Amino acid sequence: MKKEALLDEMKEICEQLGYTVRFERGDFTGGHCVLHEEKLIVINKRSAIERKLSVLAEFLANEDIEGVYLKPAVREFLDEKMAETDK
Repeated sequence: MKKEALLDEMKEICEQLGYTVRFERGDFTGGHCVLHEEKLIVINKRSAIERKLSVLAEFLANEDIEGVYLKPAVREFLDEKMAETDK
């Protein structure tokens, strides 16, 4: 799966979990927060796609996604990212 498609799939999963994913300019890398009762994941739009994927993977690694369908390529990517952080 191409990185852009992977990013779209992960964004959709975050939205299924009730988060709005926004790509904004600024001096930050990205992360999640609650602003005026709206759950947000904000990612620096100038970041490389690998960084954007990492921000979403870090978020999803800490969420309960047991009941969410993940395409095999998405699950594989998340498993790889979690294995990297366990080292």
